[in-house]
Formats: sequence, structure tokens, C-alpha cells
Amino acid sequence: MNPARLVILASTAFLAAGLIAAGWFAARLFVDRHDNALIAALVSGHDLATSPQDPAELTFARLHFLTVRDRLDEAQPLLNRLAADPDRRLAVAALYDMANARLRLAIDHLGSNRIDPAVPLVRLAKEGYRRALVIEPGFWDAKYNLDIAMRLVRDFPQLDVEGEEMPPEAAKKLWTDLPGIPRGLP
Repeated sequence: MNPARLVILASTAFLAAGLIAAGWFAARLFVDRHDNALIAALVSGHDLATSPQDPAELTFARLHFLTVRDRLDEAQPLLNRLAADPDRRLAVAALYDMANARLRLAIDHLGSNRIDPAVPLVRLAKEGYRRALVIEPGFWDAKYNLDIAMRLVRDFPQLDVEGEEMPPEAAKKLWTDLPGIPRGLP
């Protein structure tokens, strides 16, 4: 084969590869700009639905939109999807965001002296912080918030008495779930 023809074939191949790469990057840029526009719309307060095919970043933006507005039931499926995502960074952020929303809502309930709905919210917040810490053990903010949640509703061992009545002395030894909100200095 003649060297001039070889140079022409090689340069044609490089040109074709360059055109294919440029087309792929242009398509990727279009998709990223579209996703960024949707995320910006969610941040600015416009509610947009997402689908399971959407990128994890867009799903997280929707989850954050819902948690800020205390729509936790709608946010839970998004959290489940993000927690199973291979991107650990977004999984931790989603677990932390949802736990913060639950703790914030529980503190609002406690401020209004509604203890019954606050206890399960605090327990779910603690579970979220623990799951985030399993994925990223050095996440200091999750450790701190878990400590606050642990002070609100303590985890004490429960007596397992199935089918039998609890003896009166055992009933006196049980702790309440919610010791109260600490006020001021000890």
C-alpha cells in the first residue's frame, strides 16, 4: 500500500473519530443543560415531576424540594432510589437531607407539645443518620445531628413480655421514650 494512501486513510479515520466524539459531546452538553435547567427550576420553587430514568442529581433536587416543603411521603420513594444508587455521595446527601427534614418536623411537633407524632419522626431521623454514617463514617454533621436526635428520644431496651402481664415492679423501671426537651443549663 502506498504511503500517501495510508496517510489519507489514517487522517480520514481520525477525522471521523473526531466528528463522532464532537457529536457525542454536543449531545451530552444538551442533556446536561436540560437537566441543569430542570434543577434550577426546582431550586427556584417550581414543582416538577421526575422519573426513574432521570439522573440521580435531578432526583436529589426533587427530593430536596419535597423535604423542604415537608412532603416526606412523596420524597420517600426518591430517597429509596437514591440510597440504592451506586453514587455514594448522593446517597449520603439524600439520607441526611431526609433525616434533617424529619428531625425538623419532630422539633416543630415538640414545640407545640405534640409528643405522639414526634417520637416516630425522631426514630426515623436517627435511622437515616445511621444509614448515612454506615456509608460515610466520617460525616461529622450526621454524627452531630444523630447526637441531638438521640437526646430527644433515647433508645432504651424494651422488656419482651409476650402473652404475660408485666409485673408491677418492672413497670416502674421502664423509662419514657421522650424525656423532654432540655432547657437552659443543667
